[in-house]
Amino acid sequence: MPRLKQAGREAGNPFANQIFDLLFADRDPIAEPGTATGTPGNWWTVFNIVPDAFKHTTEGFQFYRSKNRKLDPKLRELGQIRAGFAVGSQFVFSQHCKACRDVGLTEDQIAAIPHWQVADCFSPVERAVLAYTDGLVLQRGRVPDGVFEALKAELSDEEILEFTYITCTYMMHAIMSRALKLEYDDVDDRVVEIAAPDGSDTDVMSMVDRGGN
Repeated sequence: MPRLKQAGREAGNPFANQIFDLLFADRDPIAEPGTATGTPGNWWTVFNIVPDAFKHTTEGFQFYRSKNRKLDPKLRELGQIRAGFAVGSQFVFSQHCKACRDVGLTEDQIAAIPHWQVADCFSPVERAVLAYTDGLVLQRGRVPDGVFEALKAELSDEEILEFTYITCTYMMHAIMSRALKLEYDDVDDRVVEIAAPDGSDTDVMSMVDRGGN
């Protein structure tokens, strides 16, 4: 379950209710969750507890899909899917695998997102935006000059700004999804102590040290 409460149609948010009608038809989004893509849909119901946050984030989705964007949708999706993978958000990564197909990226390219650095299925501009994405997400904006020069050789300033804004927005979405346990990110942390078979609290390295001495 998400870590925060949810709000459905009973919250009386007309904007959210329009989205609920699209995603859930006539079902109660909390009592009968599930969208056409297989997600529970609780991203929307949790955001609906703050109606203007719901509107703000939905308008953000509309921004990146607007016909006014100069950025190639394939490049946009490369940034979004790589950001989801780099943050470790199953939800963002999984959803943008589908979005990547929708804009024409190949199955080989989607499969290569985790190891794009050694894949041969990306063009120079695609490699530049993937390297830039890693600088934004993994290095928190510490982008090497060489990467930025490669990006500038391929894209206009307007395209770079759009890409930066959209990719950083999706880094935020991925982080929020994990922190609040939304959608496919409602999973237990796998980094936990595994008990020794006999219940002993002995540290294996202390055993090695004693054996060596």
